[in-house]
Amino acid sequence: MNTHAQANPPRLLLVEDDATSQGFFRAALEALPATVDVAGSVAQALETSGTARHDLWLIDVNLPDGSGQELLLRLRALHPNVPALAHTADNGADIRQSLREAGFERLLVKPMTRADLLDAVRGCLGHAGASGAPANEEPATPDWDENAALSALNGQQAHVVALRELFLSELPVARDAVSVALRQHDDGALRSQLHRLQASCGFVGASRLGRAVRQLHQAPESDLARRQFDAAVSALLH
Repeated sequence: MNTHAQANPPRLLLVEDDATSQGFFRAALEALPATVDVAGSVAQALETSGTARHDLWLIDVNLPDGSGQELLLRLRALHPNVPALAHTADNGADIRQSLREAGFERLLVKPMTRADLLDAVRGCLGHAGASGAPANEEPATPDWDENAALSALNGQQAHVVALRELFLSELPVARDAVSVALRQHDDGALRSQLHRLQASCGFVGASRLGRAVRQLHQAPESDLARRQFDAAVSALLH
């Protein structure tokens, strides 16, 4: 896992062809602090990625010489485990689905606030945010969501407690099954395990693990998604 001290900030690749948007992104990202390389096209992004290793890619969906999805596919052929954020002015359901399927961790809709941008970047990098949350944990996602669990179980606190005990007793087996499926590249088994685990998380209000399961389902090859899944499981079991 990469860690970055103040003197060794993360290196980011920003792929954006609009000068105004470039200025906004660059000013916000350098304040993290971070080193930001800027490319205005697919060709420039590929050239830059060939000479520098990046911790995160921020890719515009629509580029002068291709699409963000196409670029991500080509970048991942060179560097398989780098997380990626997409940014676009299009907030439609179809584009969100296609970007998830392409392997992007998140979609940022332009215009966005500086705070939203930095929160998304910190989440993908696994950094602590301004609140001092531990690495790899989304500050707004607690381990347990009591309201969600009570809502799922008709407000019966005793049922929540009992179901959580059962959930925790079975969680090590589910974790190991996911690990085996990942090692064996068994996509069918992985989808099945994650689907069952996602449903269980919803019933007991395991909100952080539920989020990690969704991210792992979207990008099973992502080291970041795997680390977040392991961290969320460990937080519940210890």
